[in-house]
Amino acid sequence: MPDLASSTHSLVGQSAETAAIRRLIEKASRNRLPVLLLGESGTGKEVVARSIHDANPRGPFVPIDCGSLVGTLMESDLFGHVRGAFSGATENKKGLVESADGGTAFFDEIGDLPLEMQVKLLRLIQESEFRPVGSLHWRKVDIRIVAATHRDLKSEVAAGRFRLDLYYRLNVFAMKLPPLRDRKEDIPLLVEHFLESGRAQGLPEMDLGQEVLDLFQAYDWPGNVRELKHCIDRLSAMHSEGAIQMMDLPSALQYGRTAEDLHKLSGALEEQNGRDPLPDFRLGSPSPVISIPQSEKSTIAKALAATSGQKGLAARQLGIGRTTLYRKMKQYGLE
Repeated sequence: MPDLASSTHSLVGQSAETAAIRRLIEKASRNRLPVLLLGESGTGKEVVARSIHDANPRGPFVPIDCGSLVGTLMESDLFGHVRGAFSGATENKKGLVESADGGTAFFDEIGDLPLEMQVKLLRLIQESEFRPVGSLHWRKVDIRIVAATHRDLKSEVAAGRFRLDLYYRLNVFAMKLPPLRDRKEDIPLLVEHFLESGRAQGLPEMDLGQEVLDLFQAYDWPGNVRELKHCIDRLSAMHSEGAIQMMDLPSALQYGRTAEDLHKLSGALEEQNGRDPLPDFRLGSPSPVISIPQSEKSTIAKALAATSGQKGLAARQLGIGRTTLYRKMKQYGLE
């Protein structure tokens, strides 16, 4: 089996997309220019940010969650304050930016930062300096800025919610992280990585089985790697012994894929090679009293009836494998 991660990074996978990201990480780590990480939520932007830092380690890595910075203390959290700056400021306080001096400041969800803070961040990037709340003096820092967002910053600029000058300063070295659905060949390695992490934390051994792994490969993972990790963590925490069964999986995996397959089956039967659509066969809108398994059973039964019980022909028209058809027939008592 290939290594779960390269010797340099904690980025897991062997797909061409992951290999491309690794090459960009290497290039970004050679200098201290700002890096902008783009991509959907859960695609691993903090993992990539840490990998950039670790590839050429220098100073601390300080994550800054821009979405959690709220209210009047936002500027103090970022840049610190001096004693007496405001009511309750009884002593000097070092902010997150100063804590990252000599290292890397990772601004996660930079698109959530308010405009007034964007101005101060722009000064930090351009001049490598900041001013604590209540202070009259600027302080110099040596930090690398890595920013990340799931937002379309060009649209945010057009809407007036993000500064154009800050966008240009951040967009020196941009990396677009692919969603998990575009690098599904990484799923087995990610699953093994998360299982090993669970075992290291004292969670029980698990055997997912080929059917479960096939379902993992078929599912589109809208929450990306984060959703996959949470799924494995949940299974590890709830499982006691033996192989994982389909019924153990989250409902999103069980029924999301089934609903998609039902529509594919319906379309395959209706078209029937472009000739003579079958009468009285169309997948209707979901009913609150008919479950997805019941709908699937009805779909397969009609396919068998339309082909006079010829299982091979029915499987081909349904667009599924013969083994899958046999398993479904046994499951629903259609033998």
